[in-house]
Amino acid sequence: MTKVLPSIQIESAPNPTAAVIWLHGLGADGNDFAGLVPELDLAGCAPIRFVFPHAPSVPVTINGGYVMPAWYDILGANLVSRQDAAGIQKSEREIVALIENEAARGVAYDRIVLAGFSQGCAMALHTGLRFPHKLAGIMALSGYLPLADRFAAERQDANATTPIFMAHGTQDPVVVVARGEESRNALAAMGHPVQWHTYPMQHSVHPQEVKDISRFLQTVLAA
Repeated sequence: MTKVLPSIQIESAPNPTAAVIWLHGLGADGNDFAGLVPELDLAGCAPIRFVFPHAPSVPVTINGGYVMPAWYDILGANLVSRQDAAGIQKSEREIVALIENEAARGVAYDRIVLAGFSQGCAMALHTGLRFPHKLAGIMALSGYLPLADRFAAERQDANATTPIFMAHGTQDPVVVVARGEESRNALAAMGHPVQWHTYPMQHSVHPQEVKDISRFLQTVLAA
C-alpha cells in the first residue's frame, strides 16, 4: 500500500466536504502555494480542505543530479523528448493515495479538484485523467501533459468530461507556452473540456489568474 505523502492542510471552513489537492513545482514544496489560499474568493463554495503535499527529494538530471523535491526526473530542457516514465508512474500512485485519503475522510471523489503548477501541473493532468472515478475538476498551471503518446490508451472515461482549467504565461522560459498549447490541443482533440487562459507573465502566477482560479473553484465546488 502506498503511504500518504506529508502535506500542509488548510480548511476554508469547518467540516470540509470538498478538497483541493495542489501539487507544487520542481524544487519547491507544499508551502509554495499554501499562501495563496487567503487570496482566493471562495464565496459560494462548500467548505474546502486544501492539501499541499511535499514531493520526495530525488536527483534531478537537468540540474546536474542535485537532489531536490521533484515528482519525477527531468532529463532534458525540452521536457518531452526523453521522459522519466517510471518516476511519473511512482508519483501517480502517491497522488492517487492522496485522493483516496480524502475519500476515506468522507469527501466524495466528485468533490475533489486536482491542481498543480509546472511539474505538479504535469502530474495533475497525468493522474487526474487516468483516475477511474470522476473528479470535480483539474487545474493545470504553467505545465504540460507528460507521456502524451500513451494518453489515448490510458485515459479513463470517468474523467472524459471533467472541467480542465489550463493557465500559462506568455513569456514562460521554463515551460514554453507552445508546450502548454500542444497539451491543450491534444486534450481538446480527444473531447476534453479545456478552459485555456494566458497571462503576461513568466513562470509564475498572475493576479488575474488568481481571480480566474477563484471563479473555477466557485463553479466546480459550489455548495
